[in-house]
Amino acid sequence: MEPSELSDEVGLRPRSLADFVGQAELKEHLSIILEAARKRGQAADHLLFAGPPGLGKTTLAGIVATEMEVKLHVTSGPALERAGDLASILSQLDEGDVLFIDEIHRLSRAVEEVLYPAIEDFQLDIVLGKGPAARSIRMDVPRFTLVGATTRTGLITGPLRDRFGLVARLDYYEPSDLESIVIRAAGILGVTLETDGAVEIARRARGTPRIANRLLRRVRDFAEVRGSGLVDRTAARDGLELFGVDERGLDKVDRSLLSALCRRFGGGPVGLSTLAISVSEPTETVEDVYEPFLIR
Repeated sequence: MEPSELSDEVGLRPRSLADFVGQAELKEHLSIILEAARKRGQAADHLLFAGPPGLGKTTLAGIVATEMEVKLHVTSGPALERAGDLASILSQLDEGDVLFIDEIHRLSRAVEEVLYPAIEDFQLDIVLGKGPAARSIRMDVPRFTLVGATTRTGLITGPLRDRFGLVARLDYYEPSDLESIVIRAAGILGVTLETDGAVEIARRARGTPRIANRLLRRVRDFAEVRGSGLVDRTAARDGLELFGVDERGLDKVDRSLLSALCRRFGGGPVGLSTLAISVSEPTETVEDVYEPFLIR
């Protein structure tokens, strides 16, 4: 993603639960949890958001921090290579802050062992020295809220998963919700958008807000270069077809996967790794990005 598009993507994220469209049940649960925490004057309970990419897990972490009026600290599972990396971040937290760990299923066991007492007892065990002279000291850390995000709930260890006060799975969005998201994004980006254009984009967005916003930007480009700048149904349809997105929201890789499954492997069954190799995509990408939508 280009820097300008990354900036656009961040700018399109809602900042509050009131602005967040879709996931009604989860919003209600979060509203109750956060309001109760505010009334008690305590940090909110730890939260785990699961689901395919682009459904709003990172956005919700930011909303939790905003609603609680605290700072958001962002990191990821792969970035926390050693226990010391986690200890460094925990030492920077203030009371009530939100620590967001993306791809939390990729935490190493050593880092998890340090995380357990931190999220359960708000204490940090640090080992000083090496060998026979090594000693462990325990330090208090401010009460904070851990928000984890994962595309693979099954890879999270049971002890870690059980320490979250809420484990929520984000579902694909309804077309009507995506229409509202596209209309809101168009207003922020200054795109002249007709309702039927929003409907067409939402219909092809694979139930995913991130994709809906990306398609809106591509259609905007198409309308500015090949048309009058107005994004209506015709501009949306022609623009998305030009960029290889069909009426079902399938792109080139989707169609290659389905073609390989039907033609090369006779409709299956076929192993995921074999299927991924046949379309020159990493197994993880097929499993996390393409498979969840295709099996709906």
